[in-house]
Amino acid sequence: MEKIDYNQILLDTDEVPHSAYIWHMKTEHHFPFHKHNKGQLTYVEGGAAFLYTREKTYFLPARHYMWVPAGVEHYFAHRYPANYVRSIYFFTEKEDANEPFYSTTGIYPVTNLLLEMLLFTSRWEGNIMPGTKPFTFIKAMKYLLPEISTSPLPITLPTSDNPRMSPILRFIQENIAEPLTMETVCQKFNTSERTLTRLFRSTMDISFFQYLKIARMSRAMGYLMETDKTISEIAWDTGYNSVSAFSNTFFKLTGRRPSDYQHLSKSIPPEEEA
Repeated sequence: MEKIDYNQILLDTDEVPHSAYIWHMKTEHHFPFHKHNKGQLTYVEGGAAFLYTREKTYFLPARHYMWVPAGVEHYFAHRYPANYVRSIYFFTEKEDANEPFYSTTGIYPVTNLLLEMLLFTSRWEGNIMPGTKPFTFIKAMKYLLPEISTSPLPITLPTSDNPRMSPILRFIQENIAEPLTMETVCQKFNTSERTLTRLFRSTMDISFFQYLKIARMSRAMGYLMETDKTISEIAWDTGYNSVSAFSNTFFKLTGRRPSDYQHLSKSIPPEEEA
């Protein structure tokens, strides 16, 4: 397999300010924290991924794309190297300031129209220069995005590099199926509930219980999209002993029932699976 120079790709994306830049990779990429002078659309075919920024962790389920505004530090991680990762870096224009979409990080459903357009770009790689037919196509795609992307996915999971907070968050993630409580976490890290409450609020502006709920729902979305587990198995594996409580919490956070996400993952068009 040809070795990929990731640093060169990062340089190439911004080399021509007024171009669009496209790459499609059927491999796992290992970019560190980085940023671009262009807005980025990334779509992972047939699987899920995570986007990490300095402030939050975003779960990117199947049939959704991630929009990363210019200047936002980030990196992606996805679990299945065999899946295509398609990224388009869009040129920045003065008029972008009038459209809030372009300056807001978000996860959006991929409509059938956008999916067909994304698949059509698979014939191009690298810089797409102004004045060419491919550039006209990419420009139309850019202008279409705010029109079709009006319902961002509501789940984002805050993160923190605070040295006291990082091991606590890691412990929660590694034991998400356990009946975690503030008391058990405090005992594990030899701290008081008052201190833990203040730590969550001061470092991430969220409560312990809110974080635990969102972490469990993020994990559940991954299971729903990537496994054949039943709803009851997923509820159990994310710390719930009641399917109805799990389903109701999922609906309140996402606006959909867990079964809807399972259906979504099973309805990926054949072109994506090629």
